[in-house]
Amino acid sequence: MKKLLPLILLVILASSCKSKKTVSSTSRQARTIDVNTNVKTSSEAKSIVKYAQTFDGTRYKYGGTTKKGMDCSGLIYTSYKKYDVSLPRSTSGLKTTGDWVDVKEVNVGDLLFFATSKNSRKVNHVGIVTNVRTGNVEFLHASTSRGVMTSSLADKYWYFAFVQARRVL
Repeated sequence: MKKLLPLILLVILASSCKSKKTVSSTSRQARTIDVNTNVKTSSEAKSIVKYAQTFDGTRYKYGGTTKKGMDCSGLIYTSYKKYDVSLPRSTSGLKTTGDWVDVKEVNVGDLLFFATSKNSRKVNHVGIVTNVRTGNVEFLHASTSRGVMTSSLADKYWYFAFVQARRVL
């Protein structure tokens, strides 16, 4: 049993919120996403996103939910919890919560899910949509290499890692 516990912890750590890839501005290839910008954002969603953005720059910490350290699902969990919206704490729990939304219909406050492991389409990363404009969707997430940051779905890395979007409000 003592030998099994470290192995289980290692597997859990290796499969959570991976987003180590950083994209330099020279290697970016813009992708255009046809999005509907006529959808009205709820004031609750705007408030949740505004609160989530206060964590921008917070370092990555597996299992973290505070300004001392945050992981991707912790960012979502903490941001929604502030406004009394109860969500699962893990990315695997979040990926089945709410309603599936076509990427063309995403709105501020929606969740974006990614598969960042090489040769895998298994969801292991989540972000929250912060801005939607023609041809681009921006989202806030906790990267293992750079902490809480804003990225674009138009970036080649995120475009190909994208799996699904979900609406929880």
